[in-house]
Formats: sequence, C-alpha cells, structure tokens
Amino acid sequence: MVNTQTPPAVRKPSKVEGIKERSNYLREPVASELLLDTTHFSEDAVQILKFHGSYQQDNRDNRVKGQEKDYQFMLRTRSPGGFIPPELYLTLDRLSDEYGNHTIRATTRQGFQLHGILKKNLKAAIAAIVHSMGSTLGACGDLNRNVMAPPAPYKNRPEYQYAWEYANNVADLLTPQTGAYYEIWLDGEKVISAEENPEVVAARQRNGNGTIFHEGEEPIYGAHYMPRKFKCCVTVPGDNSVDLFSQDVCLVVMTDEQGELQGFNIFAGGGLGRTHNKEDTFPRLADPIGYVDKADVYDVMKAIVATQRDYGDRTDRRHARMKYLLEDWGVERFRNQVESYFGRKIQPLKPMPEFQYLDFLGWHEQGDGKLFVGISIENGRIKDEGNFQLKTALKEIVQKYNLPMRLTPSQNVILYEIDPTQKDDIQRILTRCGIQREDEIDPLERYAMACPALPTCGLATTESERAIPGVLERIRALLTKVGLPKDHFIIRMTGCPNGCARPYLAELGFVGNGPNLYQVWLGAAPNQTRLARVYLEKMPIDDLETTLEPIFVYYRQWRQHGESFGDFCDRVGLDAIRQYVASYEPGSLSVVETGVEKGAATNGRVAPTPTKATRVRRRVTVQEATYARLQEVAVRAGKPISQLANEAIEAYLEKVKEEG
Repeated sequence: MVNTQTPPAVRKPSKVEGIKERSNYLREPVASELLLDTTHFSEDAVQILKFHGSYQQDNRDNRVKGQEKDYQFMLRTRSPGGFIPPELYLTLDRLSDEYGNHTIRATTRQGFQLHGILKKNLKAAIAAIVHSMGSTLGACGDLNRNVMAPPAPYKNRPEYQYAWEYANNVADLLTPQTGAYYEIWLDGEKVISAEENPEVVAARQRNGNGTIFHEGEEPIYGAHYMPRKFKCCVTVPGDNSVDLFSQDVCLVVMTDEQGELQGFNIFAGGGLGRTHNKEDTFPRLADPIGYVDKADVYDVMKAIVATQRDYGDRTDRRHARMKYLLEDWGVERFRNQVESYFGRKIQPLKPMPEFQYLDFLGWHEQGDGKLFVGISIENGRIKDEGNFQLKTALKEIVQKYNLPMRLTPSQNVILYEIDPTQKDDIQRILTRCGIQREDEIDPLERYAMACPALPTCGLATTESERAIPGVLERIRALLTKVGLPKDHFIIRMTGCPNGCARPYLAELGFVGNGPNLYQVWLGAAPNQTRLARVYLEKMPIDDLETTLEPIFVYYRQWRQHGESFGDFCDRVGLDAIRQYVASYEPGSLSVVETGVEKGAATNGRVAPTPTKATRVRRRVTVQEATYARLQEVAVRAGKPISQLANEAIEAYLEKVKEEG
C-alpha cells in the first residue's frame, strides 16, 4: 500500500514553526542565551526551552509596576507510566529545597514538576535529574509528551506489566534524537541509561511508506517536530485511570486467556484544550480506530504520528491538535491515511469490558507477596504545611526503605515493592505526618483535581489550586444543607480553558473565565467516557452556593436509585436543569412538592420538566426529622420523595375514608 493522500495546500506557517526550523534541532537560541547573565530567556528561546522540559514563568504575586518580573522556571520530568526510582525522588526533594520553592508537584500526566527555579540554577538542576536516572527531555513542547499507563504495580496481572513495558517503549520510540539536550545541559556528556529495546531501535529507522526522514537528526519528527503537543497512553481493558479518551492516541493491551500479549486496540483523536469564545476550539473524545497485532504496534504508532505531523494544522496553533484532524476528516479518512503510511489494513476493534475510573489509594497486594500503598496528595502538591507533613514523610520512607514510586494520573503517588514487615512502620510514619488513610479523606477531595494556575502559570486568568480547597468545603456544606451529606462526585478546576486538570471530563467542572469567574460544566460520566457540557459561561465564585443549590435539590429529588450526579445531569439535560433553577424558590429545602407538570412521568425514571407556565406547585411542610426519614426511604425505593409522599398521603386518606 502506498501513500495516496495529497499534503495540504501550503499556507503561511505560524511563528513557532519558524522558530523550530531555525533552532538547529532544538539548540538555539537556548544554548547561547543560557550563557548570558540574565534572569530570563527571549521569547524565541522560551519556545525551544519547552522541548527541554521547562517553562519560563513569573510569580504574579510579586509583580511590582516599573520593576522586572519575578522570573522563574518550572521543570517537568519525563516519567513514562509515572515511574520514579528512589534516587530520582530524593534528588527532586533536594532540588526543591536548594533551587525551588520547597514543594514538588505531581502532574495529571504522571510526572513531577519543580517550581521557582532561577535561570542561573537551571543547568545544575537538569544535570542532577539526568544523573539520577531521570530526564526532562520532551516533557513539554511540540512532540510526544509523557506516555501514561495505569500506575498499579500488579505482578500477577500480566496486562499491567505489558502496559508499563509498552508505555516505556513508545516513549523511547518517540523521544527526540537530537543531541541538543545533552550538549546544553551536560556539556555533551551522554549519560548511560537503560538500553533501548532493539525492536524500538529498528522501528525508529524503518521507512514505512514515508514515515521517516533520511536526513537530519530527527528520523520521525524532522526539523519542525509536531504541529502541537502530542499525548499518548497505554492501558488495559477496564482501567480508565489514565482518562484514555482525552489522549491523542491510546493503546489498550489485549491478551489471550493465558495472559499472553496478542495486540492492541487503538483509540485516537482525544484532547481537551480550547479557547473561550472560539467555537472552533473544543474538547473532544478519542475515537476507536481498530486493532493491530503486537508485532505491528511501533509501525502503526509511527504511521499515526506521521499523519498528524504531515497533515496537522501548522498555521493556526489553536487548531493544531490531532483531535481537529479527526474532526475535520472523520475516522474513515484518518484511518485510510494511517494505513497508507502503515502499509496494511488496521483490523476491527476487539471487544472489551466497560471502563472504570480507578485511583488505587490505600494498601494492596502486588501479587508477588509484596505490598503497595496509594497515598492521596491534595491537588498534587507535596509539601510540609502545619500538621500535614507529606514531604517529610515521603523523604523519610524512600530514604529508609529505598522504595520506587509510581505517580498516578489523578496526582497521587504509589509506593511499591514493600515487604509486609515494613507495612506497620510505613503506616506509622504516614500517620505521624498527618497523612490520612483513603477512608478518612472526604470523597469530594479524593476525586478532585486542580491545575497550578495563579500565581505562576502565564495562561491562568483566575485561581485554581489555591481556590479548590475552599470550593470543596463550600460544596460539602451545601450538599449537607440540601440533604445530600454523603454524596460525592468528580470535581475538577482549572484557571484557564486549556484543561490541564481535565475539567471537561468532570461531573462538575470549573474553568477559569476571568478574575474570580468560572465557566460551569456539568454531566461527564463518572468513568470518564462522556464529556461534560457548558451550563454557565461566567459564574462569580461568590455565587457558588446560589448557583449550585437548586441543581443539587433537583438532583436529590429526581435522581434514579444509585444514579451519579454526572449521569443525572446528562439524563435530564441542561435545559431541564435551567428551567428548574428558574422556578426554584430558596428556603424550601424541607418542603415536599406534591404537584408536578401535567403529563410528566413520576415513576422515578424521568424527572419532570418544571416550567412556570405549566407547573402547579402545592406544598406540604414537614418536620426535618420526618423529611430525613422520607429521603432515606426514597433512596432505598428508588423513588422521588414527592412520589413517596403522595403515596403515603393517599394511603392515609384512604384509611381515614374507610374508617369514616
């Protein structure tokens, strides 16, 4: 099969494309400007610096009119599958204190970030990371980012081991081959690392109908690299801890009954970044593409990368992600182009079970006699603050027991290879340092995520990480007020619409839309397989309670038995929610509504659509204790409270009639 597609018509490329072309494979102007006694890099150098794993930022809390910005740098690790060896973690802990802001941040892509590093310390920090079995190469920039995988270290479930293996191999396959990284940060020293899989080395050089460049240092990327960032993951059937539908490409490990690897199901075209008031930018779920045998996985990955590399939009960076290529072309045309690079047909998708969202917190058996423990990190920020001494705890445990760790896609950490004799001591350290067990954490906090946002992210328009603890407290208080004290759902918050904390896959998402303003998104699936939708464009954070109270009351009264908040919002629809909110009267939380819209179903399966024009509202006030008992019985029976109250009142009236 030969490549039959015609490349897109030549249009003027974006400014960044020129910067990449002039960079001499990611060397300049970073190499020259690093030697200058300045606090920051030029804009051109900043674009290339991203490929080396660093963002130039400034602390907006410290901005003073007329003075230079408080420039500092964020460093991000390349950690396929979230793997952090003990020596790397201890180095990051040291660097955070010597050069950073005394914290370490776990990202939503299973890497670590250091914040607050000055330009003069950047080279020393990167060199220390590389010498400790780490890397920052390709953690940012227009190329393949950190490859994700489920973090659970199951030794008796071969599919998880395959996911780790192939996440690492895909990361190696798509790692930049330029010598710039080692020349700039280690003075040309190529640090010895784990030897690459020979199959990966061979696949990188195979032409595959035009998938590689035969000149230059980058056989897969060429001199212009990718149109935008490119995100991959490898997972196993049923495990959606990686939010697979948000990825540019996801490989799903497919094994036979004996646990032997057969091949991979492929999904492509997911992505969440968007821009406010730009309707041609939007979040999108990945599409199923098909199945390939294990022997073909590297060639098909190259074919997918080449398709995006050659046909992705290099003019408008807002339209440059692969999700827009899938959206514009459709799956069939995209698959045909991939097949033309691949050289053969992609097979139909293999059947799989339903995906579940997992976080692996708490103590578990690995399957080989050893244990692992998942530790919750609030908003991914490892720090010592008051009685919460997570930074101290992790350093002490890793130093004492030399344990590796895996970062999770929900910004938590898993320590593993733990001998059962070590469990009690490790738990004592965690307890002494104020680290809660998984069953002690408020579920709203457990499943929430937020991006760093202010003060360091240059794209943020409002708070996120610093705001979400208070937001969760207010939501918990509100749920208690409306009679849902034990309910929880997935809440995510970002300071801008780029979606780093994946808010568009949250049951309740807050997306920064100006100072102290947030878009409100509702209705994603609890297992991260359905997008949320915009409910409100701009909610002042001070209006949180008045905005959410009627929605929670509607949910309490009309949810089906066991129905999650996201599923409820999706089932009844945003229009019904808006209509209910418009007719809602505050202060009636313990009032049983006995009237419904004419013709509306009241069997607990369909919520009535309240409208001011047709709804007849009759109320019977009951005592709080009686209302609480009604609510408890209604949940068990799977009926709305109003229906249950009607039935009880009817039964009583019939009894009175018979006795009368």
